[in-house]
Amino acid sequence: LGLVGSEICIRDRGLDGAHVLVRLDLNVPLGDGRVKDDTRVQAALPTVQWLLDAGARVALCSHLGKAKGSPDPAFSLAPVGAVLAEALGTSVPFATDCLDGDRHQRLEDAPVLLLENLRFHAGEKANDPAFGAALAAGFTHYVNDAFGTAHRAHASVTDVANRYGAGHKAAGRLMGREVAALRRAVENPAQPFVAVVGGAKVSTKTEPLRALLSRVRRLIIGGGMANTFLKAKGLQIGRSLVEDDMLETATAVMERAASKGIELLLPTDVVVAEAIQDAQDVQVVPVDAVPADRLIVDMGPDSRRRAAEALRDAQTVFWNGPMGVFEQPEFAAGTLAVAEAMAACDGFTVVGGGESVLAVKQAGVDTAIDHVSTGGGASLKFITGEPLPAIVALEV
Repeated sequence: LGLVGSEICIRDRGLDGAHVLVRLDLNVPLGDGRVKDDTRVQAALPTVQWLLDAGARVALCSHLGKAKGSPDPAFSLAPVGAVLAEALGTSVPFATDCLDGDRHQRLEDAPVLLLENLRFHAGEKANDPAFGAALAAGFTHYVNDAFGTAHRAHASVTDVANRYGAGHKAAGRLMGREVAALRRAVENPAQPFVAVVGGAKVSTKTEPLRALLSRVRRLIIGGGMANTFLKAKGLQIGRSLVEDDMLETATAVMERAASKGIELLLPTDVVVAEAIQDAQDVQVVPVDAVPADRLIVDMGPDSRRRAAEALRDAQTVFWNGPMGVFEQPEFAAGTLAVAEAMAACDGFTVVGGGESVLAVKQAGVDTAIDHVSTGGGASLKFITGEPLPAIVALEV
């Protein structure tokens, strides 16, 4: 195991018989006790298989859902074990407690062991050294392949990693790919660099927006957060979602973009409706003609055309966040249009997690995107240039 050049990756070094603790992101959606989407499981397989092929015995750990520090059957990782077993072609025993005292004996009996949800212990989110010590006990090596949690200083991400020295800890292959791809969008990105930022709130994207303004030529803003920008420009937005306490921030972003000669694209027309669910009256209106009793739910056709045009000659594209109320199919057109425009772009394209990933999959263009990130929050923090706790812990 080791760090190679500027990319974090795995290197073969005496792993035969080693007991390796592997932090994965197996936070998959469940329904009726079954895994509904195994994307994250599939993403973890190359690292797990590589370790097995190298002769290692691997204990897999992850969080799932919003467990609150104690066991909760609704968030058990047990259903993931069946998916892993089928994918790996081997039995995957399950430890009903991630601190199971028999973990190492069980690894002698089988090469893979899945540990129960880390967040069934309050010490995980608290980054408690006592929990970290108990989790790491007996393992000779540590691998972190959970990019989706790389921005969180939790025990399995930072405390455990800090207990291992060089040659005994590393990032997995998925983590290595994530870091390499996102670095292309941070360190001297090919120009023109176009960023597309959507989602509901400006408040969750403030730092990424500021960071992007030092790198991009064009910035496309959509989704609910665009409403705050429109209101900051003095436009009426009806009953639409807005963050009044972020109006000054939105104004500052627009002023900085203008001062740096950055083209900032806001919607020119929008889709409005009287309700988000079961809408009966859906219209397209210019942004300066939003009815007082309507909600903005998507970008309009002209806005989609302008976004596609802005992406056409881009050499680097980063996208995070939907352009409208994407979970409602009738209001997904703007988000899907951005997905298709990115797929048609010849530049290096990165989709930064969450609903944006779902959009490129629904549009059937995910294979045309250069990098589809598994971590929305982590990719956003990486874009700001801030160090991610997981990466720092692996590099020490």
